[in-house]
Amino acid sequence: MMVTKIEEIDGKYIVTLEGEMDTAAAEEAEEVLKPLYNSGGKDVIIDCSKLEYIASSGLRILILILKGAKACGSKVTLKHVNDDILNVLRLTGFTSIFNFE
Repeated sequence: MMVTKIEEIDGKYIVTLEGEMDTAAAEEAEEVLKPLYNSGGKDVIIDCSKLEYIASSGLRILILILKGAKACGSKVTLKHVNDDILNVLRLTGFTSIFNFE
């Protein structure tokens, strides 16, 4: 089960990802996250503290959010990424293109 939430706080989009973003969950998450493909110049912070797993389809969503943010001059930060997901991000080269906190 996957829970995806977007809030706007202090002029930034705060995204909370909770659960396992497998292929099926990524389809549902994409519907929620699609507005972030054009963030309108607002920075996007993605809280991964409760994200347990991410499939390649979930990685694609992150790239689309990043691409849209960069086009508007804003940045995307991944926060509280656990070691397992960080290893996946490292293997795919994502650690060199995203900001982390």
